Amino acid sequence: MTEPATNRRAPRPQAVLTVRRREWLSPHIVRITAGGDGLSAFRTNDYTDKYVKIIFLDPGLGLTPPYDLAALRESLPPEQRPVTRTYTVRRVDLDQQILDIDFVVHGSDGIAAPWAASTHPGDILALSGAGGAYAPDLGDDWHLFLGDESALPAISSALEALPSDAQGIAYLETQDTGHSLDRPAPAGVELVWLDRDKPGTAPQLLASALAAGPWRPGRVGVFAHGERESMKAVRAALKHRDLGGGHLSLSGYWAYGRSEDRFQAEKREPIGQIEA
Repeated sequence: MTEPATNRRAPRPQAVLTVRRREWLSPHIVRITAGGDGLSAFRTNDYTDKYVKIIFLDPGLGLTPPYDLAALRESLPPEQRPVTRTYTVRRVDLDQQILDIDFVVHGSDGIAAPWAASTHPGDILALSGAGGAYAPDLGDDWHLFLGDESALPAISSALEALPSDAQGIAYLETQDTGHSLDRPAPAGVELVWLDRDKPGTAPQLLASALAAGPWRPGRVGVFAHGERESMKAVRAALKHRDLGGGHLSLSGYWAYGRSEDRFQAEKREPIGQIEA
């Protein structure tokens, strides 16, 4: 007799990695390098905004990954159920079996950032992925990037993927005044750093810089990601610009004052919509 069909999705493969290094890139950004044989379960792609779902579980349960997430969500009380957090992969090297993820850290709020700030070599990191949807179109005449700290890994990866003669502008919103990327951008891409205090407190900053800045002729590829209200303002500003047939990749990575769980739920509500 066959088992009745269910609507449960097949579990996603989990890469179980070991933390190798923790490195502070700035006062509020820490890079975690992890790797090991478990990276063989990682499904990479060619997108420069590739992302993973990091799995967090109450260490008091004494469980080791990979986890049966469906079973745990059914059997555990709400406060002990596994949670996932979405992060962009800055770099992955399958030959060297290492992966870099950058975390924005602001105090002890949240789950992922405090973990990243205090983790040590030898700790375990479980994740699934990667997803992604964007890579710069090398046929574009120029490239436009807009984002805050949460988008810096994806923007950095995109800049790294551009040829040396690429042209463009990157508006980068940050709390840290160091104003540096971990790899040099092409000489023809202007970097415009926009300082503000706590992330999420200046939702018009990127849009205002875009409106006041130059607009180059030709086909432009746009990558704009960051805080949700900021991206709404950027989308409104872009309505007055001609992309020349170029592609637009724009979305909110997070929302000020919201946990990721609430942010993801609001994507189905009017407040979570960024007008196309």
